[in-house]
Amino acid sequence: MMTSVRLRLLVIALLPLIVLMPLLLLLGLSRWTTDYDNVLTANVESDLRIAEQYLGTIMLSTREDLGGVAQSVRFADAIAGGGRALDGFLATEQKALGLDFLYYLPRPETAPKWPVIRTALNGLADSRIDIFDADDLRPLSLADAATVELIETEAAVPTDRSVEDRGMIVHAAAPVGPNAAQGVLVGGILLNHNLQFIDRVNALVYLNAVTGGERQGTATLFLEDVRVSTNVRLFEDVRALGTRVSAEVRRAVLGEGRTWLARAFVVNDWYVSGYLPINDSFGVRVGMLYVGFLEAPFAAAKRDAFIWMLGAFLVVLAISAPVFLWLARGIFAPLERMIQTMTRVERGDLAARNGNIGGQGEIGQVAAHLDRLLGEIQLRDRDLNARVEARTTQLREANAKLEATTQQLVMSEKLAAIGEITAGVAHEINNPVAVIQGNVDVIRDALGSAAAPVETELSLIDRQISRISAIVGKLLKFARPADFGDGAEIELRPVIEECLLLVDHVLRSQQIAVQTHFEPAPSVRIDLGEFQQVIVNLIVNAAQAMQTSGSLIIRLRAQDRDGVAGVCLTLDDTGPGIPKDKIGSVFDPFFTTKPGEGTGLGLSISQTIVRSAGGWITAHNREDGGARFEVWLPAAAS
Repeated sequence: MMTSVRLRLLVIALLPLIVLMPLLLLLGLSRWTTDYDNVLTANVESDLRIAEQYLGTIMLSTREDLGGVAQSVRFADAIAGGGRALDGFLATEQKALGLDFLYYLPRPETAPKWPVIRTALNGLADSRIDIFDADDLRPLSLADAATVELIETEAAVPTDRSVEDRGMIVHAAAPVGPNAAQGVLVGGILLNHNLQFIDRVNALVYLNAVTGGERQGTATLFLEDVRVSTNVRLFEDVRALGTRVSAEVRRAVLGEGRTWLARAFVVNDWYVSGYLPINDSFGVRVGMLYVGFLEAPFAAAKRDAFIWMLGAFLVVLAISAPVFLWLARGIFAPLERMIQTMTRVERGDLAARNGNIGGQGEIGQVAAHLDRLLGEIQLRDRDLNARVEARTTQLREANAKLEATTQQLVMSEKLAAIGEITAGVAHEINNPVAVIQGNVDVIRDALGSAAAPVETELSLIDRQISRISAIVGKLLKFARPADFGDGAEIELRPVIEECLLLVDHVLRSQQIAVQTHFEPAPSVRIDLGEFQQVIVNLIVNAAQAMQTSGSLIIRLRAQDRDGVAGVCLTLDDTGPGIPKDKIGSVFDPFFTTKPGEGTGLGLSISQTIVRSAGGWITAHNREDGGARFEVWLPAAAS
C-alpha cells in the first residue's frame, strides 16, 4: 500500500515532466528536422544553380571565342590561303581555345542538320548542348574518346546495351563574313570523360574536388541516364563512369522535365541530391546535370542532437524523482505509521494505535481520528464476541437437531416412496415371472430329451428369471438399507462382456454397432447382479434412444478421483442426446422421457446401486451428438 501511494504521488508530481516534456521535445525535433532538411534541400539547389551557371559560362565563352576567331583578319587570310594554311590555323586555334574539334564550313546549298549551324548561317553566333552519334563522331576522330562502357546498376531502367557510343558536345558555331556570306566556323568540346570539366564544377561548388571536404560533395554529367563524366567513386580510385541513374530519378527528370531536389541513392551511398534536365539544340531532354553531398554526416548530426536531448531529459527525470521523494517524506512517514497500525489490527491486535505521528495538519487529524475509531471498535468487538459466542452455542444446538430431523425426514420419504412402489413391482413382475418359469418347466417336461439342443437357452432363461427375482428382492430391500451387504470383489470387463451377450438380440435387432475399448483396470467391490442391472439398464436406454441403427462405444479404464484410485466406465451413443431442460432430472425417481413405456426407476435405481458402492454416475451430452453416461467406482482395497 505504501509503495502504491508513494508511486502514485510520484507519478502525479512527475506526470507533466514525463508526458509534456517528451511531447514538446518530439514536436520541437520534428520541426527542427523538417527545417534542417529544408536547409539541406535549399543548399543543394543553390549548388545545382552554380553548376548550371558554370555550364552556361562554358557555352557562352565557347560561342564568344568562336565569334572572335571567325571575324578575325588572321582567319580571313587563312581562308584566302586555303589548304595547309587553313588547316594549320584551325589546329592552332583549336588547341588555344581548348576545343576538341574546330572546322570551317563554307556556306552550304542545303540547310544543315544542326540548329546551331543554321542559326550561325543566319548571321548569329550560337552554342548549345548536342548529342553526336558514332557516325557524327568518327569524322571528328572522337568516337573512341566518347565511348563509355556501361556498368550494371541496381534500380536503373533495364537495358541490353553494353556501351554508350554517343557523345555529349558543347556545340558552337559563328558566322564568317557579313551575314555568314562565307560560311560558318564550327567547334565543340566533348563532355564524355571530360574530368577537367566535372572537377572544375565540383571545385566551384564544394571545397575539395576529390572528397568534397566536410560536405563530401560530388558532381556528375549524364547523357540520358548514363554517367559520362563524374567524380563519384565506384571504388577508392575508380570513378563511376558507365553507371546509371535510378529509374525513379530518370522518370522525374528526363520523363517529366522536373528538377529533382531530394535524397537519392548514388552508386554506394545516400546523398542529398539535385538533378537538372539538359535540353539539346532541338529542345529534347538528352541528359542531366547532378550535384550532391553525402547525407551521412548530416543524419549523424541529427541523431546526435536527438540522443543529446533524450539524455538531457532522462538526467532531469532521474534527478527530479529523488528530489521529490525527499521533499515528500513528511507525507510518507505518517502514512507508513498508519499502515503499520492497520496491519496489526488486521492480524487481530485491536489495541494497536498510531499515537503522536508528529504532524499537525490533515494527516495528523486523520491519525487521531483513526485512533478514536479503533478504540470504539475494540469496545464493540468485546461486546460482539460475547453475543456471538452465546448465539453460536444456540445455533450449534439447533443445527444438530435440524440435521437429525432432516436425515430422518429424508429416510422416511425414501422408504415411503420405495414402499409405495414395492407392492406394484412385486405384483407386476413376480406374476409374469412365475408364468414364464412355469412355461419353461412345461417345455422341458414336454420335450424331454428333445430339449437338449435348446438347453443352453432354457438355462439362460432360468438364470435371468432368477436375476429378475433377485432384482425385485433388492428393490424391496431398499426400504431396509441396514440389510445391505458390502458386495464382492469383481473384475468389470467380464461382467460387461456378459451383459453385452444378454442384450445382443436387442442390439442386433436395431442394427446397433458396438465398439469396446478395454484398458487394464483394478477390480472393484460391488454386488455382481446389481452391477449387471446397472450396465444392462444403460445399454438398453442407449439402444432405445438410437431406435434403429447407430453406434455404441464402451470404454473401460483406470482413473483416479480426488486422490482415490478407481475405474471409469463410459458409454457413448449416437442418439439425439438428452434435452437440455431435462438433463438434470434423469436420475430422479419416476422420471422418464418415454411416458407410458416405463416406470422411470431404471436410472434412479442404478444411481442408488453405484452410490452404495462408493461411486458416482453422471450423464451429459457429447459435443458431436449423442449422450454419454459415466460410471466411476473406487478400486477394491487390497
